[in-house]
Amino acid sequence: MGDYWNHNTAYHGWILRTGLRDDVRDVLDVGCGDGFLLQRLAPHVTTAVGIEPDAETIGHARTRLHGAENVSLQCTSFASFHPGDARFDLITFVATLHHMELQPALEKAASLLRPGGHLMVVGLAANDTRVDWILSAATLPLVRIGSLIHRETADIGVPIAEPQENLVAIRQMSRDILPGRTVRSGLYYRYLLAWEKPVSTSLTRHE
Repeated sequence: MGDYWNHNTAYHGWILRTGLRDDVRDVLDVGCGDGFLLQRLAPHVTTAVGIEPDAETIGHARTRLHGAENVSLQCTSFASFHPGDARFDLITFVATLHHMELQPALEKAASLLRPGGHLMVVGLAANDTRVDWILSAATLPLVRIGSLIHRETADIGVPIAEPQENLVAIRQMSRDILPGRTVRSGLYYRYLLAWEKPVSTSLTRHE
């Protein structure tokens, strides 16, 4: 299986540059799809785990990652994923968080990170307000130019879903669950969330 570019893989570089610190050993890609991001992460880490609830899609991932000895794949949802005592230095969600209930997914991700570990989300947000729609429309010319330049592969045959929360709601909920997280709008109708789990194991909610 070859490389391709779309609005999600456009941010693989951000994950590779920011998330792959020298102390990263174990990574988890939630909703790994066809395994493209795992393929890029695996050479740099000790273990790479991918979970994907769609059986056909994870079949593509197994084909892509055949022979990668440090990669393990599970056909399961994040809610049903139970890694035992395993914890991770980096957890990624690329266009998958909106397939889940936001609050429990973020809380579970936080619990599965080692202290000092990083959570990185390339996410989709709903257009609920007039401002949401105006901002989306304003980026349309740049999005189309980028898609043409990179010869976008728009449909890679994975399940899709419409996001339910807009960016304001995502900012509010993530702030309470992930103290100190950053959220910024990206191009290609994506937002980027990054969080480093405090070295202290106790997380306190912000009022």
